Amino acid sequence: MFGLDSIWHWLIVLVIVVLLFGTAKLRNAGNDLGAAIRNFKKGMSQGDEDEAAKAKTLHELKADPPDDASAQAKSEQAKSEQRDRAS
Repeated sequence: MFGLDSIWHWLIVLVIVVLLFGTAKLRNAGNDLGAAIRNFKKGMSQGDEDEAAKAKTLHELKADPPDDASAQAKSEQAKSEQRDRAS
């Protein structure tokens, strides 16, 4: 069409980009892009681990109810008595 599929077109574009930016800036841009991709992947994997840990904790809480329901009732009663004394 306009020479976009020609190898010479892309070589000229590459030469112009190197002349404008220089190899040091292009290398730094490549390093920055690589670091950004690594951090993104790391963040995605940490998010999966966090969700799995929350799901496991929630499952454990549902599976293991308190051993002594009467002890829980006594502690609630003690708290209400303390509030009544404070009033």
